[in-house]
Amino acid sequence: MTTMSAVNLFRDDEGRVAQLHGIGILRSGDTWYAYGESKLNKALFCGVSCYSTRDFAHWHHEGTALRVGDEGSIVGPERIIERPKVMRCPATGRYIMYVHVDGEGDYSYAHIGTAVSDSPSGPFEFLTAMQFRGYESRDIGVFQDEDGTGYILSEDRRHGTHVFRLSDDYLSIVEDVVCLRGENYRFGYESPIMCKRDGIYYWLGSQLTGWDCNDNMYASAARLRGPWSPWRPFAPAGSATFESQCDLVVPLDEDPHHSEHFLYIGDRWHPQDLGGSELLMLPMRIGDGKVDLQWRDRWSLPRPSDGAQWGA
Repeated sequence: MTTMSAVNLFRDDEGRVAQLHGIGILRSGDTWYAYGESKLNKALFCGVSCYSTRDFAHWHHEGTALRVGDEGSIVGPERIIERPKVMRCPATGRYIMYVHVDGEGDYSYAHIGTAVSDSPSGPFEFLTAMQFRGYESRDIGVFQDEDGTGYILSEDRRHGTHVFRLSDDYLSIVEDVVCLRGENYRFGYESPIMCKRDGIYYWLGSQLTGWDCNDNMYASAARLRGPWSPWRPFAPAGSATFESQCDLVVPLDEDPHHSEHFLYIGDRWHPQDLGGSELLMLPMRIGDGKVDLQWRDRWSLPRPSDGAQWGA
């Protein structure tokens, strides 16, 4: 087993701080590829970094998966581009990256960007930026169901948070499946996450409080269209999700839709030093319609193939 600390500022195998902010994870065999916002120029776009790991403790730098484009382009150096997420499309075998694309130093553009590659590590070729039926899109997440259908979760300040169904080639949106607001809360949840265990969908997200942390929430449902359960915190109330903003829930077993082990990853943002912001990693329990995250100073990452359980 690999012993982990709860809070980590990882360095890659080249000795540099791993730029894993707004992280996305894609599994390929026993390797996980991670995609992160490079925050070396504060909030402005510096490219999407790619790393690989087998234990979430040691990170190999694979290079820049999505490079900065020319000045004035949608992926230019003046842009804000966040939340890189990647899925492999079953119909084409290609790897599709989705990013939140915004304006030149501001949040006026609010689109979803798409890029493609034949390799999980890239390089990815940027294709286009889109909005479905004119809905703004800010923080995004992705989800792939058991039948291979792909979805994008997209926070829209005016209407809530959407679950959009993707086309067979994963390059366009074909349906707004459901859109929810928060619990006694007029917005949807940002940094949206979705996972599934044993036929139950779990939707997680963060309230809109800027860089300040809050009690992140979850809901569950047997169908994507709902009905969804009431939203409730998945960490102890008042803990501000252990001073983190949810970013990913990673199923660790081979079948991601029937996994018994889940890893929570959250950002601990430092507005004055975004590039030095740590990640919070903790084991998470998911099942029977419930999600639970508890604090552990140190813990052991199980090897699911050995039938191991979470260690203290």
